[in-house]
Amino acid sequence: METYEVEKIDYDVRIEREFQLLMDELVSLPQQERKDISRAFNFARQAHEGVKRKSGEPYIFHPVAVARIVVVEMGLIDPVSIMCALLHDVVEDTRYELADMEREFGHKVREIIDGLTKISGSIGLVNNLAESYSNQAENFRKVLLTISNDIRVVLIKLGDRLHNMRTMGVMRQEKMLKKTSETLYIYAPLAHRLGLYAIKTEMEDLALKYSQPAVYNQIQQKIRESQAEAQAYIDRFIIGIRHQLDPTNLQFEVKSRFKSVYSIYSKMLRKKVPFEEIYDLYAIRIILDAPEDEEKQACWYVYAMLTSRYKPNPKRIRDWISVPKANGYESLHTTVLGPEGKWVEVQIRSKRMDYVAEKGIAAHWKYKEDETTREGVINHWIGQVREILENPSLDALEALREFKENLQPDDVFVFTPKGEMLRLPNRSTVLDFAYKIHSNIGDSAIGAKLNNQVVTLDAVLRPGDQVEVITSRKQRPQEDWLRNVKTARAKNAIKNSLRRQRKEDVEKGKRIFKWRARKYALDEQHPYIKELLAYFMVPSMDEFYLRLARKQVNVGKITDFISLKEEGKEISSEYIEEWERRHDGMRKRYQDQELDSGLLEMGTDQNLDHYVIADCCNPVRGDEILAYSQGDGVIIHRTSCEVAIGFSSQHGDRIIRAKWSKDPQQEVTFLTSLKIVGVDKQGMLAELIRVITMLMKLNINKVTIETQDGLFEGLFHLYVSNTQELEEAIERLKTLPHVYTVSRASAKAQPFDFDRG
Repeated sequence: METYEVEKIDYDVRIEREFQLLMDELVSLPQQERKDISRAFNFARQAHEGVKRKSGEPYIFHPVAVARIVVVEMGLIDPVSIMCALLHDVVEDTRYELADMEREFGHKVREIIDGLTKISGSIGLVNNLAESYSNQAENFRKVLLTISNDIRVVLIKLGDRLHNMRTMGVMRQEKMLKKTSETLYIYAPLAHRLGLYAIKTEMEDLALKYSQPAVYNQIQQKIRESQAEAQAYIDRFIIGIRHQLDPTNLQFEVKSRFKSVYSIYSKMLRKKVPFEEIYDLYAIRIILDAPEDEEKQACWYVYAMLTSRYKPNPKRIRDWISVPKANGYESLHTTVLGPEGKWVEVQIRSKRMDYVAEKGIAAHWKYKEDETTREGVINHWIGQVREILENPSLDALEALREFKENLQPDDVFVFTPKGEMLRLPNRSTVLDFAYKIHSNIGDSAIGAKLNNQVVTLDAVLRPGDQVEVITSRKQRPQEDWLRNVKTARAKNAIKNSLRRQRKEDVEKGKRIFKWRARKYALDEQHPYIKELLAYFMVPSMDEFYLRLARKQVNVGKITDFISLKEEGKEISSEYIEEWERRHDGMRKRYQDQELDSGLLEMGTDQNLDHYVIADCCNPVRGDEILAYSQGDGVIIHRTSCEVAIGFSSQHGDRIIRAKWSKDPQQEVTFLTSLKIVGVDKQGMLAELIRVITMLMKLNINKVTIETQDGLFEGLFHLYVSNTQELEEAIERLKTLPHVYTVSRASAKAQPFDFDRG
C-alpha cells in the first residue's frame, strides 16, 4: 500500500511538470485561452484516471505528449488544436461521449474529436488484424473526407502516431511490425505531403529501428564513425561560403545536417550500393533574413555567388522558389563540387521559407496573408483528395491506392497540344496522360507525339512535356499495359476494360462451344464436363470459353473429345490427376501447425517446397523473415522487403511471424543475387566464376554483365545455404584486385545504368 502511494505521488509530480512544460510554450496566448486549455487537461486527466499505458505510466502522459508535439514540432499554437490533442482519446477510451465534448468545449472541439475518433476506431490503421483490407479502405475513404473540413484532424493524428512510435519499444514484435508498416505506408508519406519533414524523417527512422534493428544499428554506427571527418569537411566548406557572402551585407546563417538513417538505407537499396558508396551524407542550408518581396532575388543572388566559387552540377538544380511544391515547400537546391572534389548539396531559402519547411502546413496559420500562393497549393491538394474519395466509379481499394499516389510530393506538369496543363505523379507515362484526359482516349491509344517526336505508350513524362495522344479504333487495352502506368486511375480503367473484354470473349466462346456441341446436348451440367476440363487442362468452364474465343484452344479437339466419349472411352486417370494437381493450388499443409500460436518455424518438420520464397526479395536462411497466408499457401518475405512492408499495412490479418529453425532437418539452397562492380580487364569474368564455383563451392544460376567506360557491372544469380555463406562469398569477392564493390541485389534486378550518385 505504501509503495502504491509513493508511486502515485511521484507520477502526480511528473504529470504536473509535463503539463507545465506545455503551458510554458503558450505564454503568448490570452489568459482565457490558457484557462480553457488547463480545463481540457484536467478533464482528460480525470477521464483517464486509473488507466495505464503498456509502459506502466498513467495514460494522461500520452495526450500531453501529443499536445506538445502539435505545439512545439508543428507550430500549431491555437487553443482548439491543443484542447483536441489533450482530449483526443477521451471519447474512444472512456465513458464520455461527443455530446459531452460539445457541452464542455464547444462545437469545433466536438467536430475535430469526432474525426479523430473515427480515424482511431474505424479505419484499418489500427491494431484490428481481423479486419479485411477492403473494409480498411472503405473506412479510410470515409474518414479522410474530414480533411476538407478541418486539416487539424490529420495533424493531431500524425502527432498521436509519432508519440506512439517513440514509445513502441514495449510492444510485442508482431504489433511493432504492423505499426511500422502502417507508418511507412501511410503516415510518413502523409507527413511528407503536408511538409512535416522532421516528423516524416523521425517516423521513418523509428520504423526502421523497430522493424530491422540490426540494419538500423549498423547504419547508425557507420554514421558515427564517419561523422567527425564529415563535420570537419563541412566546417571547411562553410568557411568558404562565409568568405564569399560576408562582404555582401546580406543577413544570413549557415546550417548543416546529416541524412537520416532511413534515407541512407533507402538509397542503399535503390542504388544497390553499400554505405561506403553513399557520398551525399550531408547538406548545407543557407538561410537569408530578407523581406518577403525580396526573397527570390536574394536567393538567386546567393546562388550566383556560390556557383562562382564552386562548380555546380547542372543536372542537380531544383527551383522550388519559382514553382513551390504541392505542399507549399519553397527552396532553391543545387549540388556543387566542393574542396577535394566532393559533391555537396546546398539549399538556399529565406527565414520564412525555412519556417514553412520545418512546420509544414501548420505554418500557414502564421503565414496566411497570401492564400493564392501558400495555402492555395494545400487547398488544391485537399480538393484533389476529396475528389478521389467521393468518386463513385472507384472502388474502395482503388481510392486508397490513388490517395497514396497523391501523397507523393514530386508531381510533374505536362501540357496538351492546346496548352492545358495537367498534373501527374512522378514517373507517369504517356498512357497515364491518355487516361487522365478520358478513359476512351486511353483505351484506344496506340502511341503519342511527345514534343513532336513519336514515342510508345510506356514513354516516361518529364516536367514541361507537350503530349499529343495518337489513337486507333481498332486498339484494345492489353494486360501488360498495367505494368506501364503509374496512376490508380489508369490502372482502374484498364482493369475495367479488360474485365469487359473478358466477359465478351467468354460469351463468344460459349456460343462457339454450343455450336460445336449442339448435336450432343453437351452443356455445363453434363457429367462429361470435369473430364472435358481435364482434357483441355483448364480450371473452369469460363476459362475454357475464354481460350476458345481467343483461339488458344483447338476447336477441332472438341469434336475429338466428344467422339472419344461417344465411343465409350474414358479420359485417363493421369489426365485427371495432373489437372487437379495443376489447378487446386498448394494444399494447406501448414494448418496442422498451430499458426495461432503466432510463429511459423521454417525448416523443421515442414518441407520448404510447400512454401513460396518471394522472388521480390529472395530470403535466405538467416534473414529476418515474415510469412503471409495467400490462398492455400504461405509466402516468405524478408522483413526489409518493400513489397512486404506495403503488404503488412494492407493485409495485417494475414501476417504470420516466422523464423528459421536452428537445426533444419533438410538441406535446402536458396537463390540469391550479387551485384559486383569493378575494372573491366581481360579474364575478370573467368576469375569471378572461378572464385564462386571452385573456391566457394557455390552453384551459379545465371550471370548478366555489362561494361562501359572501362568498368563492368555484373549480376550473379547463385545458390547459397544461408546468410553466413552469402556474407563469406561477399567478403571473399571484395578481396579480389580490381573489384570495387560487392553487394546483395534482388534476383529480379534489371540491367544497369551506371548511375554513381
